[in-house]
Amino acid sequence: MPALSRAAKALGLILSVVVVNFFLIRFAPGDPASIMAGEAGASDPQFVDTLRKQFGLDQSLLHQLLIYLKGVVQFDWGYSYRMQVSVFDLITSRLPATLLLMGCAFLFSIILGILFGALAATAKQHGSRDWLDSLIVGVSLLLYATPLFWLSLLAILLFSVQLDWLPAFGMETVGAGFTGLARVKDIAQHLVLPTISLGSFYMAMYVRLTRASMLDVGNMDFVKTARAKGALANRVIYRHILRNALLPIVTFSGMQLGQMAGGAVLTETVFGWPGIGRLMFDALLQRDYQLLLGVFLVTSTMVVVFNLLTDLFYAVVDPRIGFEARS
Repeated sequence: MPALSRAAKALGLILSVVVVNFFLIRFAPGDPASIMAGEAGASDPQFVDTLRKQFGLDQSLLHQLLIYLKGVVQFDWGYSYRMQVSVFDLITSRLPATLLLMGCAFLFSIILGILFGALAATAKQHGSRDWLDSLIVGVSLLLYATPLFWLSLLAILLFSVQLDWLPAFGMETVGAGFTGLARVKDIAQHLVLPTISLGSFYMAMYVRLTRASMLDVGNMDFVKTARAKGALANRVIYRHILRNALLPIVTFSGMQLGQMAGGAVLTETVFGWPGIGRLMFDALLQRDYQLLLGVFLVTSTMVVVFNLLTDLFYAVVDPRIGFEARS
């Protein structure tokens, strides 16, 4: 029942976001019909009126909203007049690339963030290795303070232009025609720089969060008791301290996944990655409102679903939360 209740709230939130996005797009400056007519090279008022009728822009806002909501439920999200293809088909063709990038960046950030955060906390507690703690904290602060687009450009200049180790743009080598493992290797090479660029910022936050959480848990009574009983140092660190310090990291990871969808817009634009982030940027420049609404719907749904899964997973990780949810 708690899971069903949370799912119902998530659906209500998605519906609210859909309505808000619809009105934000409709209240944006500019007439979509006039823009389409101008790009087609026809400014005839009669042609503009025809476009308004074709796209339902001559109806009241409430009527347009009801038509749009009906289309959302039926997975009919409109037609992209610039791409000349269905919005739903266009987004579903680009979504796997974004999910691949987000998944790799998430794993990169959380694994290395927890690893270096635990290493920094252990060095701080050890006392004689304060230099290692200071080094890790300093590097994490540098990564956190560096703008995402600037880090992406530096990565391209260093690893693609100067060293020529990795490709700078795209998801695959154009015209190569790779298949099987060769294609997988080619995509993996193109994925390295976008993953590092997108994941470094969040890795820095995981480092600071893991370090602070482990130092806080390390001063608790049950840890002191375990040490007093003669438990091995590694067992105390990984079984008692790190395991309990992961709870706030699980909570933060859900929010971070939602933020990563927004960060993918810059990363995909800089690296020419063919995902929905770059698609949203192109749709914004081209005033393709139906496509923008579709991308907003997908990204909003992703954020809500990620947070819902985080809540459910948190109830599994922390038995106290699970007990409260069942009672």
